[in-house]
Amino acid sequence: MSEYFSLSDCDVIGFDLDHTLCRYHLKETSRLIYESFTRYLVEHKDYDKDLLILTPASWDFCFKGLVVDLEDGNLVKLAEDGTVLRATHGTNNLRTEEIIKHYGSKREWKNFNSLNTSFTKSTKYYFYDNYFDLPGALLCGRVVDMLRKVNSDFWKDIVAAIDHNYNTSAFKEDAGWYFPSVKRDPGRYLQPCSESVKTWLRSMKSAGKVLLLITSSHSDYCRLICDHILGKDWEELFDIIITNALKPGFFSLVPQQRPFRTLVNDVEESDGLPSLDKPGWYSQGNWPHLHQLLKTMTGKPEPKVVYFGDSMRSDMFPASTFGKWETVMIVEEMEGEGVPRCDAAKTNEAQAEPQDKKGKFEGMKAPSAPSEQWGSYFVDAHKSGEGDEESQKLTWCCHSIHKYSTMAIPSVESIADLPLDYKFPRFCPNKPCTTGYYPRPPDSLGGMCLPSRL
Repeated sequence: MSEYFSLSDCDVIGFDLDHTLCRYHLKETSRLIYESFTRYLVEHKDYDKDLLILTPASWDFCFKGLVVDLEDGNLVKLAEDGTVLRATHGTNNLRTEEIIKHYGSKREWKNFNSLNTSFTKSTKYYFYDNYFDLPGALLCGRVVDMLRKVNSDFWKDIVAAIDHNYNTSAFKEDAGWYFPSVKRDPGRYLQPCSESVKTWLRSMKSAGKVLLLITSSHSDYCRLICDHILGKDWEELFDIIITNALKPGFFSLVPQQRPFRTLVNDVEESDGLPSLDKPGWYSQGNWPHLHQLLKTMTGKPEPKVVYFGDSMRSDMFPASTFGKWETVMIVEEMEGEGVPRCDAAKTNEAQAEPQDKKGKFEGMKAPSAPSEQWGSYFVDAHKSGEGDEESQKLTWCCHSIHKYSTMAIPSVESIADLPLDYKFPRFCPNKPCTTGYYPRPPDSLGGMCLPSRL
């Protein structure tokens, strides 16, 4: 395998939608998601209405990559080998001796191998992997704080709150609080793509690349987002659009594959398609059938696909492991840890920012920024017990980026002005773990020069 990666070598360029092509105003969206979940618990499940009250400091708890242990109500931050680096019970920090009491002298989380090898959901734990999940970590911690005794019922209620707000009919029915709010004022939550990104997409299509959009969002929500971020002619940018893809199952359910379905007025037709024979807009589906179509469209027996996404569980791991695709992970935490935003992203965010939001979010941490309570997304200090010397450990999330991603970038804007034949250094087992980040690694990885041990 080459140590470098170039888009010009790829036949198919694929994109996730949420937090990949579409960047959200994270503070505004996080508040909406938290309030949507919490209002359901308060109004439908009789939870204490104090859950709705948040201070700006509360948001420091929001941190991508946490795992909640549903058996004891602890949330843990893991190292690449499954060591518990930090932990809380609810939102309250556990001291080193308390962590050792829970997880033993080696601080080993017992479910690590299951999570690390499959990324699948479990009845024993939940992995907070993306920005739609993230406010749920804060809510989960605060709910545990209020419980006299932790049991699984609280998690069933949180899952019900998620389903109430995000199920596929909620957009059409104006159900819940999330979709009605975004429909009323999309500019409050969504940042339009910069002109450089739109030009970049058109240039790839002009160069003969097949452009692909795969999102787990339903078709009606996808259309709202894309109308706002890409313009009314956005469908012309993509050869194939797949909505309600139900990732990661889209990649991994073999041979129990979900068939592709056609859509009529955003309603899936009941009869699944035995195969795909032409480009277009589809719902659900599976990557083997998509792969056959891509072979036909490119005229190549093994078309080279690169896929941009923001979720390890839904995008990077399954696309890399099952699809054998190249993968580019969008890691906004890079910007939170010192990687400067490109000029196009800065200008675009400033122009898109709602005028009345600046005072409202004073003191609120951006979800992609480092947390005082949890530290860096990429690396953390670790010591086994009292008196032991601290050592630096890569987080499990950071290690997973190196293992399942070809490269990592803070946003698509950061590469949109580069020529298609630009050669990016890729993550390689025999290279330092900082190789593969563009335009440069986050500050916290500055001293980590060891090979990445993929």
